Amino acid sequence: MINIKEDERLSKLNHSCAHLLAQAVKHKYPHAKFWVGPVIEEGFYYDIDLGDDVIKEEDLEMLEKEMKKISKDGKRIVRHEISKKEALEMFKDDPYKLDLIERMDDKETIISCYTQGDFTDLCRGPHVDTVKELKYFKLLKVSGAYWKGDSNNKVLQRIYGICFDTEQDLENHLKYLEEVKERDHRKLGKDLEIFMMSDLVGKGLPMWLPKGATLRRTLDRYITDKEISLGYKHVCTPSVGSVDLYKTSGHWEHYKDDMFPSMKLDDEEYVLRPMNCPHHMMMFKNSLHSYRDLPIRIAEIANDFRFEASGAVCGIERTRAFTQNDSHIFCRPDQIKEEFKNVIDLILDVYKDFGFENYSFRLSLRDKNNTEKYFGNDLLWEKSENELREVLDEVGVDYYEAEGEAAFYGPKLDVQVKSAIGHDVTLSTIQLDYQLPERFELTYIDEHGDKVRPVVIHRAILGSLDRFTAFLIEETKGVFKTWLAPVQINIIPVNNEYHLKYSKELEKYLSSFGFRVELDSREEKLSYRMRESQTKKIPFTLIIGDNERDNDTISYRKFGSRDTTTVSKKEFVDMIKDLIETKK
Repeated sequence: MINIKEDERLSKLNHSCAHLLAQAVKHKYPHAKFWVGPVIEEGFYYDIDLGDDVIKEEDLEMLEKEMKKISKDGKRIVRHEISKKEALEMFKDDPYKLDLIERMDDKETIISCYTQGDFTDLCRGPHVDTVKELKYFKLLKVSGAYWKGDSNNKVLQRIYGICFDTEQDLENHLKYLEEVKERDHRKLGKDLEIFMMSDLVGKGLPMWLPKGATLRRTLDRYITDKEISLGYKHVCTPSVGSVDLYKTSGHWEHYKDDMFPSMKLDDEEYVLRPMNCPHHMMMFKNSLHSYRDLPIRIAEIANDFRFEASGAVCGIERTRAFTQNDSHIFCRPDQIKEEFKNVIDLILDVYKDFGFENYSFRLSLRDKNNTEKYFGNDLLWEKSENELREVLDEVGVDYYEAEGEAAFYGPKLDVQVKSAIGHDVTLSTIQLDYQLPERFELTYIDEHGDKVRPVVIHRAILGSLDRFTAFLIEETKGVFKTWLAPVQINIIPVNNEYHLKYSKELEKYLSSFGFRVELDSREEKLSYRMRESQTKKIPFTLIIGDNERDNDTISYRKFGSRDTTTVSKKEFVDMIKDLIETKK
């Protein structure tokens, strides 16, 4: 996806098109007042106060026609520089523009505005030379937006649009938007009965329906089994912690604004945990450790809570309650390289199972010009950043550096996966941490009998199961591999009177192998039930008629295929087992 904001030509084009939209709105709604119309990554928008009038989706075509009419007129876009006093006089009837002007620094003696025909707007620019250049645009949607983003203020109408230099570029972008819509995990999650949301339950608090719970359970067991086979010890810790715990860890100071408010009960103060490392630090501290015991790998599928802004929550991609595939490795300094390599190997092994190929490694470092948001030990920061570079160079991982992307307690290696719709998504992360062992005074006994600090490696392979599932849904359009599909096999008897008994026997037989099976014996037409099986994106649909019943066989169709294949029950079971075991 093109980032309109970062492309100089497209940014200028879209900013100019925002003014074209405002002019068209003014023609149709003379009483309209305008707030701001910035360029964004996806194009542009304009926030407008229309009083009692409401622009609906069906009105956008009317506005587009007016915009095209203005564009054909070909008026030049002319920049004017005026004083603050002149600006206040020019926009005296528009309270939104007056607010912008009055908040400008008095030293800003020159204010710019742009005129095109009968429309003048306050703006820094730059713009294209004439409205004639604005030919290939599309208004995309309309929504509400609080003035200045403050829920105490009036709701303005926000109209979104996009503009390109050529008709082909516009068509390509509109096709991309259709693809995005088809892959939207919120729509697919609802259609496939994966999860639901309820404002009564609370924003950003997803509820996983039976099929979604099955999908989550499969992911949970998959990664837990892998980790246990590699020496991880899985634990369970509470979803709350005392405020003192987070003051010790430093989260209270650096992360408090992103946490749910504390709860005061009796003489104690608790908070819903935003992450799991403080609990795991205390688990390590609970016992004495020898250098021979290390590394100790503590892992957990843990429920966490962060108070994301209501405008930021998005389906299960960004939530206020989520589940992390989290782990903390406590090791000696001489074990860092090997442990880091082992985690990278695990990530690559998991990505192979899911078929991820388009990814890169990002070394996320501290912003040296803004150190206030990080733990303040410069020596430890330099040590950990340099050590991480050395580890990556020795392991032979290709990576790029990104300043300002580090966690507040240490640098990290993020795995950036490119999604099918062009989004750059962080799925996995590995973080090197010298700070929390210091804050929690963690120790082990070295070979000389001295107490020394361990190093902690924070790592998440699937990251948040919620976000990982959202990514999977959008990546696959909800067409999951057989091993992962919530329902793997759908059995449809042609006629219940003659074929239901054998279908039920088949359901019991296939379920005995641990396959996830549904039986659709509704009194609906066969074609309807088969079509619905495809809509639900079930990997295998079994059609059971006379031939299958009489010969004790199975006839199946794969998702997306019109071909029917008949095999013995054993052949079918062997095929499904192979697909599950090999993750094909």
